[in-house]
Amino acid sequence: MSAFSIRARGWSIDSTASPVDRTLGIGDTGNAMKAFFPHAATTLGITVRVSVNFLPEQSRPDEGRWFWAYHIRIENERDETVQLIARSWSIVDGRGAVQLVEGEGVIGEQPVLLPGDAFDYVSGTSLGTAAGHMDGHYSMVDEAGDDFEIAIPRFPLIASMAKS
Repeated sequence: MSAFSIRARGWSIDSTASPVDRTLGIGDTGNAMKAFFPHAATTLGITVRVSVNFLPEQSRPDEGRWFWAYHIRIENERDETVQLIARSWSIVDGRGAVQLVEGEGVIGEQPVLLPGDAFDYVSGTSLGTAAGHMDGHYSMVDEAGDDFEIAIPRFPLIASMAKS
């Protein structure tokens, strides 16, 4: 049995993994990808891209609660299949208080990414201050069953209360 069938919990062929459009890194389309995902890190052939949005409609500054949604895109640029096994986040508020969050997979999945695939998900976080940042890493496994970690780039959490 492969490492993927042993470690995958609930993964199916209908996951949200999709082929990576490699043309997005060329010319003006590369700028479009950076505009959608301004924060990115590549580790061992896996790129993690992040976009973050402040959610003023869910935030309660008068109660000391600010909320953000973040969109993560994980791209497998390797020549082999990999699987995301676990996550580890460091969430830091504006006072420097650190919250560590660790767990299996992401959003209840441990996605398998074939060469050229990408996996997207959206999640959220809250802080007791109007600013902070997040970063971390994903624990992965390759076809040989070897574990490795990939970086999640640091991205800011900044409240924007401007009304239009």
